Amino acid sequence: MIDRATIQRVMDATDIVDVVKEFVTLRKSGANYKGLCPFHNERTPSFSVSPAKQLCKCFSCGKGGNAVHFLMELEQMTYPEAIKWLGRKYGIEVKEKELTDTERIEQSERESMFALNEWANNYFQNILHDNVDGVAIGMAYFRSRGFRDDIIRKFNLGYSLEQRDAFANAAMAHGFSKEYLLKTGLCYQTEDGHLFDRYHGRVIFPVHTVSGRVVAFGGRVLNTEKHKNVGKYVNSPESEIYSKSHELYGLYQAKQAIVKHGRCFLVEGYTDVISMHQSGVENVVASSGTSLTEGQIRLLHRFTENITVLYDGDAAGIKASLRGIDMLLAEGLNIKVLLLPDGDDPDSFARKHRAEDFQNYIDQHQVDFIKFKTNLLLKGAEGDPIKRAELITDVVHSISVIPNEVVRQMYIKESAVSLSVNEELIVNEINKQHRKQVSSDYSGDENKQQPDGSDEHGTPSHANNTVKGNAEEEMLASLVVKFGNMYIDALRTESSANSEGQVTVAAFIEDSLKSDGLTLTTPLLNQILTEALRLSANKEWESLPYFLNHPDPRISKFAAMVGQDDFILSSRQREQYVEDKYKLDDIVPRILHDYKHAVIKGQLQQILIQLRNPQLQTDTLKAESLMKEYMQLSQIERKLAKVLGDRVVLK
Repeated sequence: MIDRATIQRVMDATDIVDVVKEFVTLRKSGANYKGLCPFHNERTPSFSVSPAKQLCKCFSCGKGGNAVHFLMELEQMTYPEAIKWLGRKYGIEVKEKELTDTERIEQSERESMFALNEWANNYFQNILHDNVDGVAIGMAYFRSRGFRDDIIRKFNLGYSLEQRDAFANAAMAHGFSKEYLLKTGLCYQTEDGHLFDRYHGRVIFPVHTVSGRVVAFGGRVLNTEKHKNVGKYVNSPESEIYSKSHELYGLYQAKQAIVKHGRCFLVEGYTDVISMHQSGVENVVASSGTSLTEGQIRLLHRFTENITVLYDGDAAGIKASLRGIDMLLAEGLNIKVLLLPDGDDPDSFARKHRAEDFQNYIDQHQVDFIKFKTNLLLKGAEGDPIKRAELITDVVHSISVIPNEVVRQMYIKESAVSLSVNEELIVNEINKQHRKQVSSDYSGDENKQQPDGSDEHGTPSHANNTVKGNAEEEMLASLVVKFGNMYIDALRTESSANSEGQVTVAAFIEDSLKSDGLTLTTPLLNQILTEALRLSANKEWESLPYFLNHPDPRISKFAAMVGQDDFILSSRQREQYVEDKYKLDDIVPRILHDYKHAVIKGQLQQILIQLRNPQLQTDTLKAESLMKEYMQLSQIERKLAKVLGDRVVLK
């Protein structure tokens, strides 16, 4: 972890205009700078950089933030990586916190494994380009696939000699230990103690992390006659630095193209990715022949919400992969499918067509996944009522996992027409599946959330890199971020007031929530309030700069977004505009009332859900207790609605 003082030094030295200029051509526009947005295609500049606020924002796609967030979004760096990048740029040494002995050993082992993989990557490339056998065998294979030299180097392709211990001997002669040769999976040991190369006689495909570090290798055998009893491909085993369920081949090379085009093409193998790159379609990754995992899907979601899955004509293979598509839908991604002509896979199709032709084919033939799945399954269910019923259940399941209610409703309407059934039937089936899930949640068996917002396995409940709560909580937290150190009239929180009868915004919000037994339910939003409450006692403390430079990237991103609310005001609008900081006595109590009203309405809805549960019919006492609680909360809700001037109350 990088200490806050170092982060502050880096941020103090950083000029966002200077940083953005390395990636975007900027022109002066009044007090700000403008340029073409690097996150999407556009012809008219809508990307604005404010040197005064040290923030940037695209008014078309909405992406932006401070210099750190810009780098994280564009280069897909982690927060520490972005800070270190800026530190190198401005000559500031960035050190992370002192590690424990155990942490130091673990870090040393990981770094040793990364160092060995990097050396191996260079070794295999040198063999391919400079060794006689590498050129005659390995390079000849890549040439037969039509790969150009620039593409071969772009993907760091290599070759491992046929001699079974050539790599092991070279690595140990270079000073690498047998321990790490085994831990990385580059070598394996026989029962009699011999160390052999895992990839001997194979061409090499390195696997990179999203930041470009080599974590694994894939090797394809060339001499199939000599290696009859081994698989065509062999891949690195899982290790301390490599988990295949969290990596996607080609993502490092594709990430900027994915962000730029707002879409990712998903294929199966190494050569599919490489051939598509060579044809000019660079926003493509591969699952490397394995079923999609939740980790890979969350990784994709960091870059785009739009995925197109490319299939060849193998119907059996397509049906086997449909479950993975349902996982993509459940993540909230928009899925299309492209079925290639019979006999072609992405690799062969890309080699036959120019980039423009390939792109045109994609645009003309990619179809929505639900429509594709319905048509695919209909072909096998013609004239068979039982199979048709199974088909409807299968399609309904895919629709039911979609989290967006509006999107789900659109699919219900379209599928009712495609399947020639009543829309009501599909709705009933979806409700049936949802009731099963609610019943499962009521009994409390699975996916319990921990107090820190993670599930029982420690996986964060929010996969993306932002702070998300309900709208009212976010409004309160935004007040704390922007004005937490400022003073307003204490009103009914005299215990926290100063001699002038005033209290900080952070203290006012905390005291008001506490008086009603409330806390912010989103852990990170609550953390913002807790830190502001602790620090606001210092009259020199300023909330917005503090949270903008917060070491937790989710909090600093949230601060950047709320801190640029008035970024779009013109000079004329600014003359008439009264800043929120001059209206806090009105704004803060109003938003607190909004929040409390939303909490009460949420509690009422939860009680209604419980009252509708069939299991409650046998528990009269609990049902009566819930009804009594519902009536009491309804009275409170009406009073709050009256204060807010809300004429529509919950009945």
